[in-house]
Amino acid sequence: MARLIRIAQTRLRNCSSCSPKTLINRHPNPHLLPWHSIPYTSEALPTSPLTSNILRILRTEIEYQSDSAPPHQPPTKFNSFAVEDRPGEQWITMRGKFGDSEDIKIEVTMFDGYESVPKTGDDSSGEDFRLHISVLVDISKGVGSNDLEFLCSAWPDRLEIQKVYVLRRGRMPAKPYLGPDFRDVNEEIQKKLRGYLEARGVNDELSLFLHQYMMNKDRIELIRWLGNLKLAVEK
Repeated sequence: MARLIRIAQTRLRNCSSCSPKTLINRHPNPHLLPWHSIPYTSEALPTSPLTSNILRILRTEIEYQSDSAPPHQPPTKFNSFAVEDRPGEQWITMRGKFGDSEDIKIEVTMFDGYESVPKTGDDSSGEDFRLHISVLVDISKGVGSNDLEFLCSAWPDRLEIQKVYVLRRGRMPAKPYLGPDFRDVNEEIQKKLRGYLEARGVNDELSLFLHQYMMNKDRIELIRWLGNLKLAVEK
């Protein structure tokens, strides 16, 4: 599955951020965050002045990143989907059901591209950016049925389908035909497939949520990386 998204991602456009509606709790509990327990002042005095200087800079940066715009505890649910964060990774997984027989799995990247757009408002000179997230939606109907996978682009204000795969689990040929670009499909089929996803909760609202989630995760992972770097230097 990950291989499919890497192959198809080469056809995606790039994009950038705007200010999506806040969908994540803005009142973080720092005691729940993974970096809260990292000791910043308890290490033994390093023998090397260079090491001491590096640790001082890292401590300052961690404190700045944690205090200037503290991350929030990531939500574990969005509408009917359970949200599974993958700490230290560039992905999250969401799981849900539709009816009695369909299992839905959504794999989501962190920001992986952008597009330039004209600025709007009073200062309309120059360009602005909109960030892009890749989304792979896997809809399984159980043993003996073909599965559907939708490769999508999540922009700050909308979700776009890029490709649709029909998968036969355990019976895929070595070089399967993966179908045309979605924009080349008959417009009526495009409309029906968008409605198919929307009925399962995969829609523009989800795209807004994912952008807010990944903005928060980006800061969490940065602080985690800084903390791990500090621990490695200490040793």
